[in-house]
Amino acid sequence: MEAGGIELDADQRRAAARLAELVDRRGRPVTRHRGIYLHGRPGRGKTMVMDGFFAGVASARKRRFHFHQFFAQLHAAAHECRSIDKAIDRLLGNAVLVCFDEFHVHDIGDAMLIGRMLDALFARRIALVLTSNYPPAELLPNPLFHDKFLPTIDRIVANLDVVPVDGPIDYRTTGVTAMRAGFAAGRYLVAPTVGAVESCAGPAVGGALPVRVGTRRIYARATTADSITIDFAALCGTPTSAADYVELARRFRRWTLCAVPLLGEVAPDWVMRLVNLVDVLYDADLELTVYAAAPLSELVRGLRGVPDIDRTRSRLGEISQYEPVPAG
Repeated sequence: MEAGGIELDADQRRAAARLAELVDRRGRPVTRHRGIYLHGRPGRGKTMVMDGFFAGVASARKRRFHFHQFFAQLHAAAHECRSIDKAIDRLLGNAVLVCFDEFHVHDIGDAMLIGRMLDALFARRIALVLTSNYPPAELLPNPLFHDKFLPTIDRIVANLDVVPVDGPIDYRTTGVTAMRAGFAAGRYLVAPTVGAVESCAGPAVGGALPVRVGTRRIYARATTADSITIDFAALCGTPTSAADYVELARRFRRWTLCAVPLLGEVAPDWVMRLVNLVDVLYDADLELTVYAAAPLSELVRGLRGVPDIDRTRSRLGEISQYEPVPAG
């Protein structure tokens, strides 16, 4: 079995076969109570299999979201509607198939809203598909809060068939994604280090160009009609959110992130914002160029306690790697 000219491995074939059970012989969604939860490490082909299935569904009543994107929209709609059910009705319309990519739960505040969201989805007669780097039992891994999420985990297992897609190969490292367009057209460059990290057109002193996002301003080095150049500290060192990155991604199609330091030397919340940023740009398939203090393997070496950093490393591994950048 192939997807996009790529021979599927055993886990991917099993997942594709299970997904095929969600449609009838004409490729139309079958209304059923149980959905499918695909999980595995980064780069194992979960999104590829789900997207191949989604593209083949012969219905306009289908929706596909990156979870960051959907959750940002849900927050806004729930605030406006003052009802989760009404917010979901607004976002999904008459959909009978809903697919979420990169489902995860790390924050206890988000966890409560996610639980309510899932209950509302399970109450509808729709086919629901999730991909995640985590099996259900490992969602919200923080031991301080994990027990509070156990009832939601139980409902996930009760309503979704859990299918591993976790073969031995990280396909993002094999060159099979070498079509250099969108996100993969970006570059990862190792900048010279002289005192502070230097990159882009100068030292990491931050930008002076204000860019409004939500009710705040961040400061970029430069912008054009469709591009933004900004320092890591100016974007990830300020209280920005995944919803902010979704908003910015609608405005800027090409991104340059400058002066990315060794990630073990900055606060974990800064690194978590980088994880969220890469997720948003990857899902929107936007070109990202990174100027960093070290090669990718060294950038994340020894980093602990940041959820999903392995996915970020895998995704950044898809773009062309260059080192070092000549000083000049």
